[in-house]
Amino acid sequence: MAKPRKVIIIGAGHVGAHAGYALAEQGLVEEIVFIDIDKEKAKAQALDIYDATVYLPQRVKVKSGDYSDATDADLMVIAVGTNPDKSKGETRMSTLTNTAAIIKEVSGHIKNSGFDGIIVSISNPADVIAHYLQHLLDYPSNKIISTSTVLDSARLRRAIADAVGIDQKSIYGFVLGEHGESQMVAWSSVTIAGKPILELIKEKPEKYGQIDLSKLSKEAKLGGWHILSGKGSTEFGIGAALAEVTRAIFSDEKKVLPVSTLLNGEYGQQDVYASVPTVLGIHGVEEIIELNLTPEEKEKLDASCKTMKENYEYALTLS
Repeated sequence: MAKPRKVIIIGAGHVGAHAGYALAEQGLVEEIVFIDIDKEKAKAQALDIYDATVYLPQRVKVKSGDYSDATDADLMVIAVGTNPDKSKGETRMSTLTNTAAIIKEVSGHIKNSGFDGIIVSISNPADVIAHYLQHLLDYPSNKIISTSTVLDSARLRRAIADAVGIDQKSIYGFVLGEHGESQMVAWSSVTIAGKPILELIKEKPEKYGQIDLSKLSKEAKLGGWHILSGKGSTEFGIGAALAEVTRAIFSDEKKVLPVSTLLNGEYGQQDVYASVPTVLGIHGVEEIIELNLTPEEKEKLDASCKTMKENYEYALTLS
């Protein structure tokens, strides 16, 4: 009999709770343990989801606990930190100092727990925090990733689908770089049913010629802000994105998703976490796919990586 799949979720706020519910609802795990400094909140979130499992297709044990529960866990989700205040002009990167302080404390607990599974970070600023955590833990980089632009890429596909009237699952494309202000869209590799969208624009101007690529890129970037300003946090999208990444790992799918992973030579980058098409399997990152970017796209990706590298170096001064 196979070992039950166990996931630890650090942080029982909106994002952590919805990530947990998505895992339970999709039947991806057999056990979920919430850990939070607010023990009562962790207990309440776990109990709320556990109640829901009575009517879910698969039995899932959900509880709150502590880091001793992580010893035999297969995967850990990091969902700590605070949301940026857009009214004050803050970006995801603005939360780095506060989140890094929490991550520093959390990393000590992870080390002491004996956990050696896969770590998927949701905490913002996504790419820098994943890199900072990997540094603090001195952990194999293939085993620490961030969901990063998995969600932004979904927002891009949804925006394109709305613009062209074709189902979003027939549209394939990636947002690369930072899960934040410097992200970019690799339009040269965006396809509809395998056909490059740039070719469709030229061949069928009556249908595709009015597509505003710049506007669609902004929609992918601003999608989270629309949600944040409307209800205070994003929840369902990131929960589904986390579940997609978890499924790829637990099922050893070898699925390509734009997670943030450590680049060492790929795309001409060294020692920086950035979102790029990545093959995910049971051991985490198995391969990085290098797209043939145009010179303009490469320049934008380079600029995004520069931003993240500078902020990572700043994070190191906080240690």
